[in-house]
Amino acid sequence: MSDTAVATSPAAPVTRFASTGPEHCIERRPDGVFADPAVLGTTVLAAVDSVLRSGRYFIGLNYPVLLKALFDTGPALPLGADGLPLVRLADDIVPFNLQRRPLYRAVRIAGAEAEYVFEQVHLAGTDGQPEVPVRLDLDEFVADMWLKGIRFGIDIAAVRGAIASGNAGRIVVARRLEPVPGEDASVIEVSEDIHRSNAPRQLANGKLDLMSFQNRFPQVKAGARLLQKLPPRVGTAGFEISGMRIEPAAPRDLDFAAYAGAGAAIDRTRDGEYLVATRTGFLNVDGKTRQVSIGDKIVSHDGVSARTTGNLQLTGDYEEFGEVQEKRVIEGTSITVHGDVYGELVSRGGTVRLRANLVGGRAHNKAGDIVVDGVASSALIATLAGTVTLQRAENCVISATRVRIEHAVNCEIIADELNIGRAEGCALAARNIRIDATTPWRDSEMLVYAMVADCGRIDEVLGQVRARLAQIAAVVNHHKTELAQLCARAEVRKYLEIAGKVRSGEMVLSPAQNAQFRQMGQVVAPDLQKIGEVSNARKAAEAEQTEGQALLARFEAQRAERAGFTRVHIGHLAGDTQVRTLSYDPDGACFYHLAPRDIKAHLRGAEGTRLYAGATGGYQWNNGEAVAAS
Repeated sequence: MSDTAVATSPAAPVTRFASTGPEHCIERRPDGVFADPAVLGTTVLAAVDSVLRSGRYFIGLNYPVLLKALFDTGPALPLGADGLPLVRLADDIVPFNLQRRPLYRAVRIAGAEAEYVFEQVHLAGTDGQPEVPVRLDLDEFVADMWLKGIRFGIDIAAVRGAIASGNAGRIVVARRLEPVPGEDASVIEVSEDIHRSNAPRQLANGKLDLMSFQNRFPQVKAGARLLQKLPPRVGTAGFEISGMRIEPAAPRDLDFAAYAGAGAAIDRTRDGEYLVATRTGFLNVDGKTRQVSIGDKIVSHDGVSARTTGNLQLTGDYEEFGEVQEKRVIEGTSITVHGDVYGELVSRGGTVRLRANLVGGRAHNKAGDIVVDGVASSALIATLAGTVTLQRAENCVISATRVRIEHAVNCEIIADELNIGRAEGCALAARNIRIDATTPWRDSEMLVYAMVADCGRIDEVLGQVRARLAQIAAVVNHHKTELAQLCARAEVRKYLEIAGKVRSGEMVLSPAQNAQFRQMGQVVAPDLQKIGEVSNARKAAEAEQTEGQALLARFEAQRAERAGFTRVHIGHLAGDTQVRTLSYDPDGACFYHLAPRDIKAHLRGAEGTRLYAGATGGYQWNNGEAVAAS
């Protein structure tokens, strides 16, 4: 950092100052002057002060490193090979030339700043010579300012520029560093869905859905983070130009637990402190206490219309006491409506309950039941896994796991299990059907379809397995016959009898008998070899037979499971009624998970094989066995 040549001491070997003095933490090395990183702060400050007050100063001073080492302010220190901070303060420490000390004038300290008047300076000549104009030195300037009480905040760039220009003038050479105030504890929102907004909802493609409000009923999921507490943050200390530390004001904290009402709790994690929902529900914020609570469901008395709510997309339960207008959609879980429904109800589960009527609308439940206490008219009703229970249905298309209706007129219905009191002019399909009475209605004929699993592919496999088992059985019998013939020969039978007694210890052979026995074995050896080969072949065939029988049993059980049980029971035919079979693929999609138009096409197209047609009596059909009563 030195800008001019000054008297310096010759290069010295590595020297560590006396361990008992204040400078023990500063070390001169061939590559510079270093401070001990273990004692930064006041210890190094005392050592630097000792050096400067002893008539020496630092040349090539790195002023930012000096401030970091003394006051811990400014850029981070680089790390050495040992992973510790590398505190290189300067190039060297040299004596302050006594002839140059008078070159540095007094400094004016005014509040937070220090001003210095730069002017042309002269060094006294020797042996009567006139004064010689010289320049100030930046390192000497820093050392001189230190002795005049300025230990912090020197504007190195300004001082260097003033010395280099040689122009006279007063400039600010040091400034106080103001403390950075801390931040009080605060609470921020971390969820975008906690405010009611009647603005049109924006779709994923950027367009606006004018039929839906952005967030009419704020709702959250269990575990969702709603608010976050930002803890108080301590400010950064400032420094007077004298080096005195200026502490920032202490930040204020807040009681975050006071924000948690019913259905909410404080969750403290590694990444922060959050107010979270402990259950799925709808958000309520007390305007006075700012307490946040989550309720179980929305209860509305305004009805669902373009004016009141628009279309609703909810994650919890919903109860509506007004009407649901035509073309309005409610999406949620466990939806209850006390007024008439002309629009659409779409539920992800729970129960869809209509206390009044469903007229020209749609009710769909992905995993739950649908109940209509009034009349369902010209409606689409479907549940993928649940029961549909209706009092009266007219001109409806219905699909469900189970359907129970008191009175159905001109409806198309498909289900796994179907129970109807009176059906007029309907087209019905299920695996388990029970109808008290059937009759045509106007121009609509009465059709009943028994859903029968198509087991053609597995029957083909069963046939192949049975044919293979028959072949194996023939091979096993052939080997048994051949073994019986080989073992029936006198020589072989006698040899095997003696061999068995010898092995069991029942007979002990003398040396002469043993020789005769071995001779006998040589005679029957070809037959014995043949017996072994046939026996091994029989065992392999029997093992294959056992595996084949197990495979056959598994396929038969699989077929029985796939085919299930199909039953039709009609108590009374009060008019022309047709009963037909309709096959379905048990390996394919569920046969009653069809679109309404596909249901109509299948059930009104007179598909399948006719089982029965009649106008009086009753009819019953159980897995291929029919009983018609007249």
